[in-house]
Amino acid sequence: MSQEISQGKMLQVLDWAYDKSINGVPGLDSAQELAEDYLNRSGSLKSKVNSLIRWQNSKCATSGFISGLGGIIALPVAIPANISSVMYVQIRMIAAIAYMGGYDIKDDRVKSLVYICLLGNAGKDILKEVGISIGTKLAKSAIEKISGQVILKINQAVGFRLVTKFGTKGIINLGKAVPLVGGIIGGAMDLSSTNVIGNVARDTFID
Repeated sequence: MSQEISQGKMLQVLDWAYDKSINGVPGLDSAQELAEDYLNRSGSLKSKVNSLIRWQNSKCATSGFISGLGGIIALPVAIPANISSVMYVQIRMIAAIAYMGGYDIKDDRVKSLVYICLLGNAGKDILKEVGISIGTKLAKSAIEKISGQVILKINQAVGFRLVTKFGTKGIINLGKAVPLVGGIIGGAMDLSSTNVIGNVARDTFID
């Protein structure tokens, strides 16, 4: 089995992870259910989102949690189960934050913005290229103007950026290459990278 991954396969993994995040998997809350849990807690919306991010940085960052996910939602693509599981966990976090901000997470335009958040601050450059400014909450009216062609460009750019960081030496080097899966070779997430991703999602979807 080749250890290299194509842009097409990367997009396949992202779409798979998003579908699992939205529709849920046995024994795990969907992004909406996760969001509702935090929305029902006391405090401001921003504090609730920050609490979700903190939880993501702690409980979900344990090797046992990731290993457990691997057995439940392993993906039949040339990517280790622990890496595909982290993609699922982080995409679910971002989608939950988007839902908490009042966005339709079943909208393909919102899905593309979730993918952008996976790149952390680097995602802003991609949005600039397609004429979208990010850094403060995106108005729903602005999202509604995103065309199908722009969605395609965003998704392709995200896939290319991830594959480029993976390099051609194979998936064994992912731990040092990509913020999305930084530090996962030992089975645990890179907490600082997960925090950055969560913060970018909060700035994008929450006031």
